[in-house]
Amino acid sequence: MSLIEELAKNASKAAKQLAILSTEQKNTVLKALAAALRAQSEEILKANQQDLDAAKQNQLGAAMVDRLTLTTQRIDDMAVGVEQIAQLPDPVGTTRELGRQPSGILVRKMRVPLGVICMIYEARPNVTADAGALCFKSGNGVILRGGKEALNSSLAIAKVMHQVLNQFGLPEELITVVPDPDRALLLELMQQKDDIDLIIPRGGEGLIEFVTNNSAIPVIQHFKGVCHLYVDAEADLDIAMPLLLNGKTQRTGVCNALECLLVHRDIAGAFLPQVSAALEGAQVKINACEKAANYFNTVKVLSDDEFGEEYLDLEIAIAVVDDFNGALAHIDRFGSHHTEVICTKNQKTAALFQQCVDASVVMVNASSRFSDGGQLGLGAEIGIATTKLHAYGPMGLESLTTEKYLVEGEGQIRE
Repeated sequence: MSLIEELAKNASKAAKQLAILSTEQKNTVLKALAAALRAQSEEILKANQQDLDAAKQNQLGAAMVDRLTLTTQRIDDMAVGVEQIAQLPDPVGTTRELGRQPSGILVRKMRVPLGVICMIYEARPNVTADAGALCFKSGNGVILRGGKEALNSSLAIAKVMHQVLNQFGLPEELITVVPDPDRALLLELMQQKDDIDLIIPRGGEGLIEFVTNNSAIPVIQHFKGVCHLYVDAEADLDIAMPLLLNGKTQRTGVCNALECLLVHRDIAGAFLPQVSAALEGAQVKINACEKAANYFNTVKVLSDDEFGEEYLDLEIAIAVVDDFNGALAHIDRFGSHHTEVICTKNQKTAALFQQCVDASVVMVNASSRFSDGGQLGLGAEIGIATTKLHAYGPMGLESLTTEKYLVEGEGQIRE
């Protein structure tokens, strides 16, 4: 039996033990895990520094390094996320009634774990803690295959989680980090359909496509985040500017950062000069359509087919649209089904935007940066699904479960 086959089978076996734990037991373990992450933050940071040193040697891009970097605050944020998961309702075992049928049978549906989930990700060591905690609370075993860029950090976090599992007499195999990032092992991992129930890749577009094209196991896709802010003709510009700056500049290397600003032509003359001054002050590189370009000192003019880029940097695309329908058409063409934002004072326009835009999260007068499991009340998230399977948008606990039918009768037979 190969290493990968053994990891998958052990995870499947361990997940069956997790299924019998009560919600109270699971929450106790999670609270202990949060405390352990804080207590051992120095060890985690030492391991992370090894990854950062390697990133510098390999000249990784700024966005990748940002996702890779851990700080005391980011470790505390991970711990807070774990504590939030402990406080959330447990979906496992909850039921909903479908009623008594004409035959007399009583039908219900009950939420159950998916089984074993495989997370494939790149330079995101926080995913190790987030995914481990979410899968644990939702009753699933998890196999974590991080990229080589974050391997030392991920193994250090996994070591903390294993210590806590051992403390409560639970098998370490509930949360497994693949210790070797070799691409051949990844290919083998994606063939373990007898023991792994779902694969969730989280990373660049190339990774998502590679997993989707090579997996024998169902895949929930987390594609790129090309997020738009549409500033409507009836927008409050005092609200629009903070939405733009927060969405674009607070943290550039994340999938819920703004990548494109759309401005209704009726307010372009009033708003875009303000945008020019603000973005120049924030050192944001501007790419714009011909109409918008006139308002900027330094700008690259884009043709109609050059929009849709995920910059993950201090860089943005800007376009002037003729009307509301023009904004919808632009988003439909270049959006990635992640997060879209409208700034408007018109409630009917806002409601129509929410109804018509094809995205997993649609915001009205709120920053795209809120498109996050923790900010939306899910605790930490395991990813943001941009495909429309059983999950769409930030995936929390409920998205890691499915439902089975429960049928009760009194000896009925089908005629």
